[in-house]
Amino acid sequence: MTSNIARHHGGATILLSFVFALLLQMFALPDWAESFRPDWVALVLVYWCIALPERVGVGVGWLAGLILDVANGALLGQNALTLAVVAYLALRLHQRIRLFPMWQQSVSVLLLITLHLMLVLWIKGAVGQSAETWAYWLPALTSMLAWPLVYIVLRGLRRAYRVR
Repeated sequence: MTSNIARHHGGATILLSFVFALLLQMFALPDWAESFRPDWVALVLVYWCIALPERVGVGVGWLAGLILDVANGALLGQNALTLAVVAYLALRLHQRIRLFPMWQQSVSVLLLITLHLMLVLWIKGAVGQSAETWAYWLPALTSMLAWPLVYIVLRGLRRAYRVR
């Protein structure tokens, strides 16, 4: 019989990938480029939910969203709720998404990030914040384009550090 330590290896790698994603999310960009920033935290969350659904799930999505809310000064719980929903859907669909070719995985990511943005927009509207422009939706597109890179890098880390 194997112990929990032998079965669960690489928690630090998962944690550091989320920290790095949060840093990328907060990194200062010129005003013109801000709209093109992929949703790094959501991308990392989707990857780990697909790769290790028994370790990364709704709770991790909620916690990552809560940290993102605090870091961005957003309404507390806004990203926590939406990333928990994204994690739930990624978990429910992880067996299908794993089998998809990369272009279909990218489309799945586009849909998940669009849902995340839609829920954030709905919450902002519910609390009376101003409406967004069309540029609000660009992170969904750039996240779709960034997905192959995120997938390859995180899969390489998962294999190199034997994260299971």
